[in-house]
Amino acid sequence: MIVWLNGAFSGGKTSTAKELAELIPGSNLYDPEVTGGALRHLLPPKRLSEVSDFQDLPVWRRMVADTAAALLAELGGVLIVPMTLLRQEYRDEIFGALASRRIPVRHVVLTADETILRSRIEGRVEDPADPQRNEAVRRWSRDHIAPYREALTWLRGDALVVDNGRLTPRETAERVAEAVRNGTAGFCPIVQTPEPTAETVASGVLLFDEHDRVLLVDPTYKPGWEFPGGVVEPGEPPARAGVREVAEEIGIHLSAVPRLLVVDWEPPKPPGFGGLRFLFDGGRLTSGDAERLLLPGAELRGWRFVTEDEAATMLPPVRLSRLRWALRAREQGRPLTLEAGVPVG
Repeated sequence: MIVWLNGAFSGGKTSTAKELAELIPGSNLYDPEVTGGALRHLLPPKRLSEVSDFQDLPVWRRMVADTAAALLAELGGVLIVPMTLLRQEYRDEIFGALASRRIPVRHVVLTADETILRSRIEGRVEDPADPQRNEAVRRWSRDHIAPYREALTWLRGDALVVDNGRLTPRETAERVAEAVRNGTAGFCPIVQTPEPTAETVASGVLLFDEHDRVLLVDPTYKPGWEFPGGVVEPGEPPARAGVREVAEEIGIHLSAVPRLLVVDWEPPKPPGFGGLRFLFDGGRLTSGDAERLLLPGAELRGWRFVTEDEAATMLPPVRLSRLRWALRAREQGRPLTLEAGVPVG
């Protein structure tokens, strides 16, 4: 099990984590800042210069989940992770990767009044012998107050909130420990999708509204928006798999087998294995159908009908290319075969 302490920079996560490790028997600390520091020695300077924050590196997010899983396999017990996560898609990616390994996470966010938070920032000293480093850390913390305030909107619905503004680290740790013991800090509800071990076949279904906008859904367990759909089970026809996934994910029962738009071969790209990806035309939904959409909270957090241009800001490049060609196939009335998102044949 993981207890993830989230919150603002300089919000007291690390000091609370050290106290918490004394209160929870069999617990160990893992600070993902260590992983970020290691990347300075692992990645070429050019790659590092492309981002201002280690969290923006996909390799950091993968390594955090992999390291946490490895530590739990080695040590067992409870892993306490003090780490600020203000971008919901990064939380999705890391917690989703942990869920795929059947590792439950209790998510706790430490909050404090902004006046108190700013006071802590100004008093923060990383290294008494390095004033420049201390000021850089304080500046970083100040710059992230606004993103922290914005993130509280989703953090309050995702985690147990503990106001530590007037608490010592020990008092904060005692509250968190008690919440872990009595279950108040519940496990983060996120779908447990096993990571593939070989090539997979997946089916997605495009559903349209009366204005020909396409339906996208927002998964809780991975970054980026997606089409309704999922992995085809062994022995299952791809079109039928799409129908099943639509019913399971959004509660819409299609009356007919959907028409094929594209089949795309996705090449393996470590750590993924690639495979075949089908997109089908599920037809139009009426406004009444849309009102009946049901979302499984552990798997999907939202849905939207979007134009092609709007989809370009929401879908990862591979899915966007697949969508664009699927829309062209729908216009032309004939399916297309793609390889890595590019038509062939």
